[in-house]
Amino acid sequence: MEQDLMRIGVSLPENLLTKFDEIIEKRGYSSRSEGIRDAIRNYIVRHEWMSDIKGRRVGTFTLMYDHTKRGLSNTLTDIQHEHSDIIQSSVHIHLDHENCLEVIILDGEGSSFKEFGEKVMALKGVKYSKLNTAKPSDET
Repeated sequence: MEQDLMRIGVSLPENLLTKFDEIIEKRGYSSRSEGIRDAIRNYIVRHEWMSDIKGRRVGTFTLMYDHTKRGLSNTLTDIQHEHSDIIQSSVHIHLDHENCLEVIILDGEGSSFKEFGEKVMALKGVKYSKLNTAKPSDET
């Protein structure tokens, strides 16, 4: 079944586009559009997976962010305090003058994981974030 294609415009920083172009060349995409379609499909699948996290879970939330971004560190701390019921521990590493890596260990209701992750992912200055979850072994 053929679908109508919609044309959109996207503004990207040059370094991000350069990296994207390198990846699409390595992966053998015929065009940027094909690479973008694939990235969007993966984004949709990830969103749908996160929407289905229910029941007790354990997991990690990993993020890398620019701590020099005004107010970001305070906002991250506030969000973590709002979700202290699921946060068991965290490890914070200073990667360089601007960037920090944090791994947060979670245990609790899966829907709270999703809420926590989406709040953090949406913040300006967060460069990378990933939520990994599993059902505790005694509940599988």
